[in-house]
Amino acid sequence: QVQLVESGGGLVQAGGSLRLSCAASGRTRPGATMAWFRQAPGKEREFRAGIRWNDGSTYYADSVKGRFTVSRDSAKNTLYLQMNSLKPEDTAVYYCAAGLTVYISTDRRSYTYWGQGTQVTVSS
Repeated sequence: QVQLVESGGGLVQAGGSLRLSCAASGRTRPGATMAWFRQAPGKEREFRAGIRWNDGSTYYADSVKGRFTVSRDSAKNTLYLQMNSLKPEDTAVYYCAAGLTVYISTDRRSYTYWGQGTQVTVSS
């Protein structure tokens, strides 16, 4: 079993920045890949960014390229999401997820473990 705990959400003005963290416990390596998803009220949970744990390769949703950066600290078993130039449409609950596939999937069904989520609110 893997436990994931997100932190770092909050309220920020448009154009501001936030850094989300996801602390993993329960296994030496949380998963082959990890990712950040978001879910706004009444909408599907959607992929934002992912990373392969072994080599650090990354993949981003088009709408966050150039604004968000995903990274991991293997020694701390922690996943990060640096979010810059935030927009009101980024407002959502953000979830981290860990999966066993060796490729970075944008499909939520590819991920086995999920955190409880952290709220990000961007005011205009």
